[in-house]
Amino acid sequence: MKAFYGTKLPNPLMLGTAQYPSPAILEQSFRKSSAAVATVSLRRESGAGQTFWQMIQDLGVLILPNTAGCHTVKEAVTTSHMAHEVFGTRWIKLELIGHTDSLQPDVFQLVEAARILTEDGFQVFPYTTDDLIVGERLLGAGCEVLMPWGAPIGSGRGLNNEYALRAMRAEFADVPLVIDAGIGLPSHAARAMELGYDAVLVNTAVARAGDPAMMARAMVRAVKAGQLAYQADPIEARDMAEPSTPVIGKAFLS
Repeated sequence: MKAFYGTKLPNPLMLGTAQYPSPAILEQSFRKSSAAVATVSLRRESGAGQTFWQMIQDLGVLILPNTAGCHTVKEAVTTSHMAHEVFGTRWIKLELIGHTDSLQPDVFQLVEAARILTEDGFQVFPYTTDDLIVGERLLGAGCEVLMPWGAPIGSGRGLNNEYALRAMRAEFADVPLVIDAGIGLPSHAARAMELGYDAVLVNTAVARAGDPAMMARAMVRAVKAGQLAYQADPIEARDMAEPSTPVIGKAFLS
């Protein structure tokens, strides 16, 4: 696994902290997942108060604050600075939403905000599309990580465009890539890792499951299985059958 701004994660699963039925279930889900990173919205923390923040600290995970709900560069930059004051980290997951229904990022403002935040000393994790040109612009703005969506946030559709995600992995071979948004099943998470991605960020699929802790456990097993499969250099798909038993040495009856 590649390092994220110099930090290597012991686990390729990142877990969000929103929408859980209760703080106790959130905590249990994190324990079962062994997730190394928790994404936390400044709005979420402010609403939950000190008890929530203390629980997150007690988990012993890395904190990745996000700018959820921001629609302008100014709002995203201001929220990032406030998050730094609250959480004490230079990491920031930069979300800058442009479309209300799909929650698709506004990639034009995203690049500008990423440039400003990088110049301000932040280590930016941009939530972006699977567009190669946007990826290049974000890297040029100072980002060292890209977080393309698999599908719209909370949709549970998995990986909508594997071709584009494959192309992104090939184009940015040395860049840490994280699938962010759209994961609905452990099989989706495993598939992302099989494509060579370095981590998967999951929130809704765990938090809204009938048993969040059990789903969290399933997700961590899936990402580890997918990671191992990628490292094992799997066979390519074929249109025709290929016998697994060699013909040479086969007995023939007269």
